[in-house]
Amino acid sequence: MTKNTPICALFSAGDAAWPDYAAALPPAFAAQGLTVDVSRDHAPETVDYIIAAPNGPVQDFAPFTRCKAVLNLWAGVEDIATNKTLTQPLARMVDPGLTDGMVEWVVGHTMRHHLGIDDHIHGQDGIWRAAFPPLAQERPVTILGLGALGAACAKMLTALNFPVTGWSRSQKDIVNVTCLSGNDGLRDALTDAEIVVLLLPLTDATTNILNAEKLALLVDGAFIINPGRGPLIDDVALLKALDRNVAHATLDVFRTEPLPKSHAFWDHPKITVTPHIASTTRASTAALCIAENIRRGEDGLPFMHLVDRSKGY
Repeated sequence: MTKNTPICALFSAGDAAWPDYAAALPPAFAAQGLTVDVSRDHAPETVDYIIAAPNGPVQDFAPFTRCKAVLNLWAGVEDIATNKTLTQPLARMVDPGLTDGMVEWVVGHTMRHHLGIDDHIHGQDGIWRAAFPPLAQERPVTILGLGALGAACAKMLTALNFPVTGWSRSQKDIVNVTCLSGNDGLRDALTDAEIVVLLLPLTDATTNILNAEKLALLVDGAFIINPGRGPLIDDVALLKALDRNVAHATLDVFRTEPLPKSHAFWDHPKITVTPHIASTTRASTAALCIAENIRRGEDGLPFMHLVDRSKGY
């Protein structure tokens, strides 16, 4: 197919997302020299590409026999990669806007805990306490997950002089970051960690990865920051750890969302709840990634950011 031949792309996501993508996708396609008919209601047998949110209207991918790839709108793929009807290549979203947003959120909350800002915001009791925070170089940070988001956060934190240790299932190599892998590497990464950031994909292997045994490895007064996936942490074990060695947990993601009003996390004095807002896919930048992947598909090149179904990410 040449770049001047109309390409049929189906947009399968919520109503609220469509206006932004309807505006952002055409110029992104044009910049790649592509003629794309993007719509929300193409007949399945005509569709070349599906631009999909995991909770979008398309849940049965079997009728899309002509489809060359499903381009996920989210960084997380666990809710779509396990769909038994999806046999087409699946690409996860690696969006510069999403990455930048996550870096800003993680760095912001890392600095918040590092500097003890909460004590000054909530502890103005008239007592002058001249306690100085350590320098960043004295505060070890561990990041679990060194994919696109974790690696970007690690690089920014090292630029701020934090000593950063990263752990991932497969060995990575990032300048100025101590990269570990495997079961022994996970134990080493958590032992005496002062700030732990979770940015792992959710798989059977990572569910409850921060359990009672692993939480006990953290230094007394440790901080936990989770913008990854709620089930990465054993909730019951976390609540117990907050009575022992964990000083505070900032949680952006949960097993059930929205987090029920009756959940213990809401009222816990050592937990900060944020409503899954650490970052999001931005149409203006995501459209460029989508257009690039469609161009690659039309030119017979490998798609970017393909999901390995055997690993789940």
